[in-house]
Amino acid sequence: MHVPDGFINAPTSAVTGVVAAGAVAVSLRGARRELGSTSRASEAGRGGERTAPLAGLVAAFIFAVQMLNFPVAAGTSGHLLGGALAAILVGPYTGVLCVSVVLLMQGILFADGGLTALGVNITDMAIVTTVVAYALFRGLVKVLPRTRRSVTVASFVAALVSVPAAALAFTFLYWIGGTTDVAIGKVATAMIGVHVLIGVGEAAITALTVGAVVAVRPDLVYGARGLGQRLKLRVNGELVDAPSDTGPAPSPVAARSHRKVWITGLVASLVLAGFVSFYASADPDGLEKVASDKGIDEKAEEHSNADSPLADYGVEDIADARVSGGVAGVIGVGVTVVAGSAVFWAVRRRRDDDTSPSSTETTV
Repeated sequence: MHVPDGFINAPTSAVTGVVAAGAVAVSLRGARRELGSTSRASEAGRGGERTAPLAGLVAAFIFAVQMLNFPVAAGTSGHLLGGALAAILVGPYTGVLCVSVVLLMQGILFADGGLTALGVNITDMAIVTTVVAYALFRGLVKVLPRTRRSVTVASFVAALVSVPAAALAFTFLYWIGGTTDVAIGKVATAMIGVHVLIGVGEAAITALTVGAVVAVRPDLVYGARGLGQRLKLRVNGELVDAPSDTGPAPSPVAARSHRKVWITGLVASLVLAGFVSFYASADPDGLEKVASDKGIDEKAEEHSNADSPLADYGVEDIADARVSGGVAGVIGVGVTVVAGSAVFWAVRRRRDDDTSPSSTETTV
């Protein structure tokens, strides 16, 4: 659903740019708290050490999976947006930053999504999906049984709804600042209809990924906080909750090292982007298909970075399409994980500086 330059007029694009910048600024502040409060381990001061690299990995994984367009209808494909996945794994504020990093890398390096439309894309694909998905996810988790399976079910539903919500948001922006004269009702019907189908794929990918991480490392899943069972004590023959001041239960061996999960996730991202992406659907995605059918793309502009050596997810001067796309995918994953990790380590370090003993000392 990457919006190119020319779909939305300059004033609307400028306003969404301001909205996106404000949301990113707020998310930077919110991410400081999230990067230090993932699980019980954070109570011992280790939450940020685990979440910062995980957040960078989440950004790289989203980049990789977005290369895997899957067919959803005749002549139409879809791909992961990633807002729901990021929000559930690392928190809503950090999730906004994850998807924003991906969109920035795609726009600059791969000419995917217009640069003047960057604010539109961040607002639509990072902010709307994350806010809608996480709000629905938290609501479902509160009413469902407190189990890991409930986290997976809630992830599926939240991701499913987030995609048509993003389609509705684009329709609203097009209604305000669309550059072509197309009946908004036709745009809304087409956009929401195809993106409900894409949402099913988004939901499946999100639920499978969240479920896999919850199964092996629930302490790393932001949305699974508080699902651990409290220690029970037998008093006069009856089981009662242990007092909360008994301290956290000892972490399992798996929880003492996150390197295996991080390496596994990185390898999976590299394989998906470098190899599996070659077999992705070549059909236009939902927005491209609707834009072509309804005439929204009549004033689409060529990307300002169209001459990038990585434009269209291929490496310039490599003739073999399989090798060209694979190398571009690997480069994209590498750049995204480095850029994302650098952002989140900087945020975490700022948080540590703000909460250090020296920063709280007062002078008498």
